[in-house]
Amino acid sequence: MKIEVYNDWDHVNKAEAEGENQVVLAWDGEYRKGDVIEFSGLETDRFYVIKVDAAIEESFVLVKTPNILYTVPFYEKKTSYNPLAFFGNRHYLSMRRARDHEIAAYKNLALNPFDQHDVEGVYPHASANVETRGEAVFAARNAIDGCLATLSHGEWPYESWGINRQDDAEFKLDFGRPVDIDRIEIYTRADFPHDNWWTSARITFSDESSQTLELDRHTTEPHVFEHVDKRGITWLKLSELIKADDPSPFPALTQIEVYGREHS
Repeated sequence: MKIEVYNDWDHVNKAEAEGENQVVLAWDGEYRKGDVIEFSGLETDRFYVIKVDAAIEESFVLVKTPNILYTVPFYEKKTSYNPLAFFGNRHYLSMRRARDHEIAAYKNLALNPFDQHDVEGVYPHASANVETRGEAVFAARNAIDGCLATLSHGEWPYESWGINRQDDAEFKLDFGRPVDIDRIEIYTRADFPHDNWWTSARITFSDESSQTLELDRHTTEPHVFEHVDKRGITWLKLSELIKADDPSPFPALTQIEVYGREHS
């Protein structure tokens, strides 16, 4: 396995490290626009734990590609990240194969701070049919990055999935493999009076079943849905998002957490 840092336009190597079961890359230097972090030598359909920056939590991910190209975010694209991420002249990255107890554990199967809009073959992955003005602070990936700050909107730590006032907005969470789930927690943004909120939503699963979720005007607490009892699903989708009767046109999703285990 190998981690490399280079600039996409000239491929001049800035740093690299290799390992058999684990790679740690600590390097001195500054990231520049166009820099790419490449994770290579991966086994497909295997679980890994990846830390892309010291200021970003580790991610437990399923990898279905031998190489991952991670674009270092800059300018507007960086506004949904901790300002300390990818900043300064000393950096720490790591990658290792997930351990058996991590794979078997009951956990939040949605969590993936490593997720990016254009990264393919890495799961869980969030996507949507709309993201407000295409801005990073309203991207679908924000809803699975682990950040639970609901009382404002915009730059980190208040990033969220924004629907651009679109009534047919849909959010999809792809697990990349079958999982068994029994609990879903949803954090809706609560920057009142700027925000509206959803009174209900339709959640559809890959087995073609669906149910209506009743929501209310929560602030910092999640909407908790227990005893979901879905087995072997590979994705879920939120749709039919019904706004409350409120003057604001701006409801948004701060975070979705989906608890369960690998399918047995």
